[in-house]
Amino acid sequence: MFRYYLKLGTLSIRANPILSALMVAAIAIGIGACMTIMTVRHVMSGNPIEHKNDQLYHVQVDNWNPDDPYDDPDGAPVQVTYLDAKALFDAGRAFRQTTSFKTSRVVQPEGEDARPFQEEGRATTADFFAMFDVPFLYGSGWDRSADETLEHVIVLSRELNEKLFGGENSVGRSLMVNDESFRITGVLNAWNPVPKYYDVNNNPFEEPAQLFLPFSVAIAGNYDNSGNTSCWKPIPDGAGREGFLASECIWIQMWVELQNESAKQDYMAFLDAYVEEQKLIGRFPRPLNNHLRNPAEWMKYNEVVDEDVDVLLGLAILFLVVCLLNTIGLLLAKAMRSAKNTSLRRALGASKAERFKQHVIEAGMIGVAGGLFGIVMTWFGLRGIENLYVDYEFIQHLVRMDWSMVMLAVALAIVSALGAALYPTWRTCNITPASYLRLQ
Repeated sequence: MFRYYLKLGTLSIRANPILSALMVAAIAIGIGACMTIMTVRHVMSGNPIEHKNDQLYHVQVDNWNPDDPYDDPDGAPVQVTYLDAKALFDAGRAFRQTTSFKTSRVVQPEGEDARPFQEEGRATTADFFAMFDVPFLYGSGWDRSADETLEHVIVLSRELNEKLFGGENSVGRSLMVNDESFRITGVLNAWNPVPKYYDVNNNPFEEPAQLFLPFSVAIAGNYDNSGNTSCWKPIPDGAGREGFLASECIWIQMWVELQNESAKQDYMAFLDAYVEEQKLIGRFPRPLNNHLRNPAEWMKYNEVVDEDVDVLLGLAILFLVVCLLNTIGLLLAKAMRSAKNTSLRRALGASKAERFKQHVIEAGMIGVAGGLFGIVMTWFGLRGIENLYVDYEFIQHLVRMDWSMVMLAVALAIVSALGAALYPTWRTCNITPASYLRLQ
């Protein structure tokens, strides 16, 4: 019977091409508007390292002003000072741990005609690559001894390696960066986590750094910090770089990898003990306020998904509802036009259940068509957003529609069409055959 109902649905759609086209268009426009915003939100709220969500934790300790919390009502700072990053890292209480900050360096290619250019970099530690499952095309990251001995080693992105070495295996070669020679230990494969969970303080949607180098080398070489820096205590005039490193300014991201809940509790106890110890020497004037947040919690805490996106999604859903109300009206008009045929089938013995199945299958066909055209409308919507914010390089990463969104669009269209068809179908199935047949 299913194939028979498909045939009847096709004939019904062909018999009313204008009404059918209007219904498909209404569903497609509503799905397109809704899925455009939903796709952007889906990308923004993603967790690229969900498989390690119960092992990775961002470290927060509250060294802020006793009279003015970092964030109301009692939010702890979202980064740590150099003093705390070094002390916690040197303690080595985690299975893996990394400290990092954003920097900007001048790359000096080989060749007389090659011109230096500036690239975004990340000063980090050896565990960074293993902790965040960073894929390598060639070689690997450096080992922990390189952090300790201030070895000048560097890891390049795939794009930078192609620009400098034509995509060849450059492991072992030297690269001049700000007049310093670095030995290349590895080249990353394609890696662009969105959002950039390990550093949401500096635009969570921008591309990863193009080069990675040791945190200890960056500190010793007084590399600039091109990321966000916040201070609640002024740095004394003339204190210079040493004064900045000894200050209460926060500018470093610290993550730890803890293998189970017991290890997490132990590390939290260690953090509390560390802060209590620092209180004895006059630091950490605020009440104990330490936190270990996994990637999902960390992105939610920092409101990676902007409130405006949720507002737009709500408006898009309301627009979809309006489109469905129009579809209900069109289906009802179509049902009334076919009332004579319905009455005739009922008089010949067709049950209400069979008539219901027929109309539901027809509505499903309209929903599929609306979903397919809705995907096209979504694509145009995403391209519109991309063109509207063309000056923002990161926007291209927010307007990607993966297969899960494609399937959701079709499913949403089918469910919407079936939902819209319920009332018209109910009206059709409750038609009294005699009221129409007696007029024939």
